[in-house]
Amino acid sequence: MENYKGELLTEEQIRVAKNKGTEAPFSGEYLDMKEDGVFKCVVCGETLFESDTKYDSGSGWPSFTDPAFEGAVKFVEDGSHGMNRVEVKCANCDAHLGHVFPDGPGESGERYCINSCVLDFEGKDSEE
Repeated sequence: MENYKGELLTEEQIRVAKNKGTEAPFSGEYLDMKEDGVFKCVVCGETLFESDTKYDSGSGWPSFTDPAFEGAVKFVEDGSHGMNRVEVKCANCDAHLGHVFPDGPGESGERYCINSCVLDFEGKDSEE
């Protein structure tokens, strides 16, 4: 399966994005990233989150207070693993991104807990 750049997705990206997997905590490429830019869906390239909404939640996954724009992501009730959670998906291509929780520090009070492997970072000064 190819991403929006025509590159093959890794097995981990497919496992998470298409099969609703989760990467190991504290293992993701973007966990500690503090650069300015946007985080895009690795599958379709849709902009999902902006770096100025990213923060360290201590959860082990990149966390954001809000999506980049209204309608960037969609929500699905998730009762898997004996828990009641809200799944976050790319609104454009349906890729599984992670989950949203009501314990964030921003105005919305939400914490978007997102897997690094389904994100593609584009720096503010990037020519892409």
